Amino acid sequence: MDLRKFYYPDIKNMSGYKIMTLLFLTIFILTASLILTGCGKKEAKVEKEKSVNVQVWQTQKKQIQPYLETTGTLKAYEEVTVSSEVDGIVKKIMVDEGTPVNVKMLLVEINDVDYQLDLKRSYAASKQSQASLNNAKAEYQRKETLYKEELVTKQQFDEVSMRLALAEADLDRARATLETSRERLARTRVYSPLVAAVKEKKVSVGDYVRNGTPLLQLIKIDPLKLNFTISEKDVAGLKTGQEVNFTVDAFPGKQFQGKISLLYPNVEERTRTLQVEAIVSNANHMLKPGYFARIQILTQAARESVVAPITALLYDGPVVRVFVVDAGKAKGKIIKTGNKYGEYVEILEGLNEKEQVVVVGQNNLSEGVKVNVAR
Repeated sequence: MDLRKFYYPDIKNMSGYKIMTLLFLTIFILTASLILTGCGKKEAKVEKEKSVNVQVWQTQKKQIQPYLETTGTLKAYEEVTVSSEVDGIVKKIMVDEGTPVNVKMLLVEINDVDYQLDLKRSYAASKQSQASLNNAKAEYQRKETLYKEELVTKQQFDEVSMRLALAEADLDRARATLETSRERLARTRVYSPLVAAVKEKKVSVGDYVRNGTPLLQLIKIDPLKLNFTISEKDVAGLKTGQEVNFTVDAFPGKQFQGKISLLYPNVEERTRTLQVEAIVSNANHMLKPGYFARIQILTQAARESVVAPITALLYDGPVVRVFVVDAGKAKGKIIKTGNKYGEYVEILEGLNEKEQVVVVGQNNLSEGVKVNVAR
């Protein structure tokens, strides 16, 4: 018997029935082999539960003092434009930009030759009017005596009375003109109206100026105004007389103080903020108008409150949450925060004192995950 025919049958010479039988036998043998192999090599795999390494910080109570933070700008307490009150040529300018000035300090002189002459004319006219009045008074006294003795008519007496009244009116007019001339002459010398500093010179010597022409810009820099805004939700924490602390970039690390002098009567509808003004002493002139200020306002008395590191916070839109370690597993908590105090934040709701809050590794946590606290 040819064994090759048994193991390698001649399919071409086999009937269809025999071919199908052969195929079924082959499939049966392969399936049985796989089942037996699987049963012999069955392995029980138990997946080990994973743990996440974290670092924690124990919440604690600290003494804190609530405050508001905002920014603002220092401005001059007053800013005045000194203008000419007469026409003429600028004769002298006594100050330069930055010059400190006091009240009634001479700033500018305008050529006064024409005004000196006008004063002399007015004075002469006043003297003439005075002489005319003296003559009218003497004539009136004579006519009055004669009228009483009925030596002159009433018409003649009325005429001299009229001339006396006209002479008095003419003297009053001459005196008014004299005072005007004297005042116009005085206005050729321009004085400072306040204690300030010169911000800008607007004219030069030799310029012709008219009444109302700006000559100098003065600014009062002691005290200064500190202007800033606060959100409408914080308005209740402010009142006039309240102290504000601020810093400026020109003097890093140095703190300055002021007091709230004005809370504006309306909230800006577009920004929902309130304009506030504080007065800042500047006797040594260290501060300058225009400085940018970072402001802190203490709004309440100091108190004890639970705090946690800022690094522990996780933000999900408006929701703030943290993870704490509870029985070796992570537990998420939604919290409400207050102000920040350096590297810590006040916890208003959601955490108690001495809870183990995760500060490193919290981004890898989910609810109930086993944690391994690093020491």
